[in-house]
Amino acid sequence: MAVTQRRGRRIMMTPEELDAFLAAERTCRVATVSADGAPHAGTLWFAWDGTSLWLYSITRSKRWAHLRKDPRIAVVVDAGEEYGELRGVELSGTVEFVGEIPRTGEPCPELVAPERLFARKVFGLDEMPHDGRHAWLRLTPDAVASWDFRKLADLGRPS
Repeated sequence: MAVTQRRGRRIMMTPEELDAFLAAERTCRVATVSADGAPHAGTLWFAWDGTSLWLYSITRSKRWAHLRKDPRIAVVVDAGEEYGELRGVELSGTVEFVGEIPRTGEPCPELVAPERLFARKVFGLDEMPHDGRHAWLRLTPDAVASWDFRKLADLGRPS
């Protein structure tokens, strides 16, 4: 991942923690921007392959229209209820459109691994079901910022 965060280094996730967190969570919030600069945020399921975040989006959505004109995106994945439990990751960069649009299941070697990850994580299936309404976006982030407030309890303890 390209940029390492400067603030909050003591509570940032290690690369191993980040991978485990993104592998376990399945819901993210996606922020895009319209042609006139208006922000839009929505929720999606995702898969993480250790390098890229894979988003399966409806192609007739406001999100999709925004990204076709301006592929910049910010994504937040977070968890926790109480303050001391909060943890999460913000990933940002430029998305790539991968495979057919919309996706109907035509062979695409680049999508074999992410579709397997997504199908298992989201549907509990070995193969990805296709509905002809969604397509794939890949975010290989330019910047990543993470936090794990559970580490705050450890900061005051002597080593």
